[in-house]
This record gives sequence, structure tokens and C-alpha cells, in this order.
Amino acid sequence: MSDRSPETMLTILAAGSVFFPGLFLLSKQCLKSIPALRWSEGDAVIVSARLVSSVQAVMASSAGYIISSSCKDIIEDQHWLTSTYILFAVPYFVYDIYAMFMCYWYKLRVKGHEEAAAAPQHMRSAVRSYLRREFLMVLHHVVMVTVCFPVSVFWRQGKGDYFQGIMFMAELSTPSVCLGKILIQYKQQHTLLHKVNGALMLITFFICRVLLFPYLYYVYGRYASIPFHMVPFSVPWHCNLGAALLMAPQLYWFSLICRGALRLFTGSSRSQRPCPATAAPKEHQTDGNSLPQPANGYSTRSTEPELTTH
Repeated sequence: MSDRSPETMLTILAAGSVFFPGLFLLSKQCLKSIPALRWSEGDAVIVSARLVSSVQAVMASSAGYIISSSCKDIIEDQHWLTSTYILFAVPYFVYDIYAMFMCYWYKLRVKGHEEAAAAPQHMRSAVRSYLRREFLMVLHHVVMVTVCFPVSVFWRQGKGDYFQGIMFMAELSTPSVCLGKILIQYKQQHTLLHKVNGALMLITFFICRVLLFPYLYYVYGRYASIPFHMVPFSVPWHCNLGAALLMAPQLYWFSLICRGALRLFTGSSRSQRPCPATAAPKEHQTDGNSLPQPANGYSTRSTEPELTTH
């Protein structure tokens, strides 16, 4: 159990609750008000959400590196940053559910339909549609808050900080994911940057998320002098269950990335440069007859050369 006082834990939680939404609002306001930019509300919301996700990812990865490199004994060694960052980052997952909805909401708004889209009944319909479309991502965030948070802070009893640090470093793939979503949102699939970022996303996601749990099992096997294939039979059943439940969505999302990468690099579904003479304003680029791409960026649709993830 965490040895921090309840007051200290609440202070750290409050700091995270202010930092992430505050950064989002500050970024949105800057993008809207800086004379050289003056972006629309929808554009500012979408890009600000990606920025906050990237900042959180960099912070988590940095914390993970510090923790894992400081723990010589992978079971017994502790680092103060482990529980501190968990407490600080928990509010991010609550905030991000809201941010993803706002991205989804602005993608639904089409020129000439703003007033209808603002109607209460339309908002309720949008919420239901968002929850259906983003069910897996919303479920992931809810589980992070309601299950992973108490397990990591209280149930571990200070053991396994090394493993927690390695799991923080899974976020290393997020900045390229966010950049990919921004490039797709603004029809930049034809650029070299999109292709380079797509390759980087594929590599980092595979290393940081798909290989994550096999690596943790391998490290524990070396620590306990157990053959790799015997590790699942040597650890508590709930560890195997937790690893399986956390890895399953990563494999699903990675399969979507691979499909997007195949379309991107084989040219089976080529994107065309947008025509400047007929381009609509940024906030209205979504086709009114089609649904917006998922707010989290994952897409199973094959009609666009998307290479997108969380």
C-alpha cells in the first residue's frame, strides 16, 4: 500500500486534474487568439487534444525511463516517482474521455448545420454515437481509472516498480500516433512527413506495446531463473489475466495500424492532394454524408488510407 498520506495523494490528484484540462484550454486559446494562427474552435480543440496527449506521453515515458533505470532489483526496489506519476496521470484518462468526445463532436458539425448540431437532442444522440463508436477506447480509459489505478497504488504494496516503469514507457508510441491523426484530419496523406511518421508509428507501437508483456515475462524469467515458456505457469493467475486483458486491445489496434500501413505503402488506396480552389474551411472539411473518423483515430474502414491509433 502507498505510504503517502491521504492529503498528499489528494494534492497530487488535484494537480493532475488542473494540469491536463488547463493545458488543453491554454493551448486551445492560444491557437485561436495568436494573430499568425487564429484557428477555428474545432481546429483548436482537435489539435489541442493531440498536444495534451503527446505531452502526457512524453512525461510518462520520461518517468518510466527514470524508474526502470533506477531499479536494480526488479521486484523489491522502489522509486518515489512511480506512485507519484500514477496519481498525477489518473485525471488525464478522465479528461481524455471528454477531449475525445469534443474532437468527435466538432467533426460531426458540418457547414450549415451548426445550429441543429447544438440542439440538446442532437447532443444526446452524439454522445450515444460516440460511446458506440469509441467503446473500446472509452472502456480502456475507464479500466485504467477504476482498476489499474487502485491496483498500481494500493495492491502492489510497493513491489514491482521496475515493471510499472516499463509500462509507462509504452506511451512512447503516442506522439507519432497523434501527429498521424492531425495529418489525416487535414488531408496530408500525400506528404513525405505522413509516410515517415507512419513508419515510425508502426515501429514504436510494435516495440512499446505489442512486445511489452512478452518482455516483462522474459525479464521476470531471468530474475527468477525460470525458462521463458514457464513464466506464465509460475506467476499468479491474476497477473496472467491482467496482462491478457491489457494486451488484447493493443493487438487489435496494431492490426489496424498494419492495415493502414499496407494501404499507405502499397498505394492500394491512394490519397489525392486537396484542390485549393474547392477546399472548404477547415472546420467543415468532413463530408456531411459520412461519419467522421473515430475520435481516437483507430479505423476499420478501408476507404481511406488511414494509419491511425490512440
